[in-house]
Amino acid sequence: MGGTNVGITFTGAYAFAQTTGGTNYWSPAAPYLSSLVGNAPPASDIIGLNTGGKATITFSQAVVDPLIALVSWNGNTVDFGVPIEFLSYGSGYWDNGTPVMNSTDTGFYGNGEVHGVIRLPGTYSSVTFTHTSENWHGFTVGAVALGNGNPVPEPGSAALISLALFTLGATLRKRRS
Repeated sequence: MGGTNVGITFTGAYAFAQTTGGTNYWSPAAPYLSSLVGNAPPASDIIGLNTGGKATITFSQAVVDPLIALVSWNGNTVDFGVPIEFLSYGSGYWDNGTPVMNSTDTGFYGNGEVHGVIRLPGTYSSVTFTHTSENWHGFTVGAVALGNGNPVPEPGSAALISLALFTLGATLRKRRS
């Protein structure tokens, strides 16, 4: 199983995508670590959003418990339409913030600079969310296991896997509203 790659396609408006070098917005690592996630995202991997709206992350095969690492979700309202769980959050690249969950636990409001990791319990081939605009906020993805029950190919617990490796051959589609 160790050679399995999961392709990812992102559909929605975005400000930038960084998969090979650049600024490490995932430092310090602390807000991204939990009992389930043993590593911070790779230094260069991020999709930066600025224009609010609908966005979809599609996996080339089903994944179990997708993980989404967040950086700088400041003043944003986001909704995934399915229950989410914050695994961790704390002081990150830009200061600190607290996620305020909505009444249905399907999303949150970023009260200050929210940096952390959410988990979407279940098996997904795609994840769709809506978010509001700000200067920019970013994310990267990982998963606990593949939909066939095999663990994601990495050493240790669940991982926030490099977009460059996890999405080998993936396409970022830019859609304007």
